[in-house]
Amino acid sequence: MANIKQQAKRNLTNEKKRLQNAAFKSSIKSSIKKFELAVQNNNIEEAKTNFNIANKKLDKSLAKGLFHKNHVSRTKSRISKLLNTLA
Repeated sequence: MANIKQQAKRNLTNEKKRLQNAAFKSSIKSSIKKFELAVQNNNIEEAKTNFNIANKKLDKSLAKGLFHKNHVSRTKSRISKLLNTLA
């Protein structure tokens, strides 16, 4: 427990931000899984929409500083290769 009032407030904001980041990371993983499921089912239209959503979320996570740029580019590359296998 923090003895200093400012640090106690800071701990509250850090906890809020940690929960927001965890929720956003979870939504990224879910969108990628939805995309992979659509690819598995050979559903091209659904795969394209989920691909766009996943890309947008990955870019946003990079801007927020949640993931390293190499992680984001590697993931985007992997899912784009999957999309190209459909076409």
